[in-house]
Amino acid sequence: MLYGLIQFSDGGDVFNLFRYITFRAGGAFFTALVFGFLFGRPLINLLRVKQRKGQPIRADGPAGHFAKAGTPTMGGLLILSALTVSTVLWARMDNVHVWIVLGVTLAFAAIGFADDYAKVTKQNTRGLSSRVRFLLGLVIAGAATTAVVMVHPAALSGAVAVPLLKNVLLHLGWFFVPFGMIVIVGAANAVNLTDGLDGLAIMPVMIAATTLGVIAYVVGNFNFADYLGVHFVPGTGELLVFTAALAGGGLGFLWYNAPPAAVFMGDTGSLALGGALGAIAVCTKHEIVLAIVGGLFVLEALSVIIQVLYFKRTGRRVFLMAPIHHHFEKKGWAEPQIVIRFWIISLVLALIGLATLKVR
Repeated sequence: MLYGLIQFSDGGDVFNLFRYITFRAGGAFFTALVFGFLFGRPLINLLRVKQRKGQPIRADGPAGHFAKAGTPTMGGLLILSALTVSTVLWARMDNVHVWIVLGVTLAFAAIGFADDYAKVTKQNTRGLSSRVRFLLGLVIAGAATTAVVMVHPAALSGAVAVPLLKNVLLHLGWFFVPFGMIVIVGAANAVNLTDGLDGLAIMPVMIAATTLGVIAYVVGNFNFADYLGVHFVPGTGELLVFTAALAGGGLGFLWYNAPPAAVFMGDTGSLALGGALGAIAVCTKHEIVLAIVGGLFVLEALSVIIQVLYFKRTGRRVFLMAPIHHHFEKKGWAEPQIVIRFWIISLVLALIGLATLKVR
């Protein structure tokens, strides 16, 4: 919206700043951050009144979690509101990549909201059927990936870029659509599984989003892409504004989600933010790099898969409890200890992911 102010610029005044993605990304970050600080407490109070008993706690979960009973959920609404307002305000809304990623984010948020609503109203931890959630996610991801295939340049459409190798593409054709669906749905559910401790999911999401934003800015700039030997994807640079807004909204939420949390993100936030990460990776041709940058989410998801498959086969468990952060709780690690160490892992993985831009 504010990008339109450049029509009043003669090239030498303050309005000219709105031409620069980096300036608008900074504006989006601070707008979302201030939004979170201003509306966080009123939203939490509203959720507490509406939900009364808050998010139900798993009966088989770690004993320390029962002290969290009554904490409201759906705090993801704060992040998503700040993200949407800031993106619309600061991004170029004639950019199709922005619409694809924002659309995926809000659509997955709707699934998460329905799931949270079912949990709160029925006061159980089951919520929506996992099959329904999965199928709806596939439909959203399929539509988004199809749109990406249609808007990418012909040389990139339907292809997967291989990190570390210069100008190497795996051409999948329309098989790229199911591949992109797996990336987006997988990312959404992996972040959802990670969201189990106060502050655990939001910081790694912000780290991953910021990293993907830098990647989007690089691959969306012909000169940077040519210098680093990565594939140039026109228009993706604008996603830096989106990721900056996500980071700002995430920090505003973390103010209230830091231990002990005043509000939980809920599936409303975790599914939406995970879907956003997957959509950005698909738009920027960095689907494989997402597995590195979001390696913590991959680890959390794999721990659940391994636990379920091994238990079905042997009747025994690999981990004391899955996802893996609960395993460390059962081993006696304090919650802040787990959270901060997982943040450190996320940061290291993000730096490794960024290094793939240079190593060719």
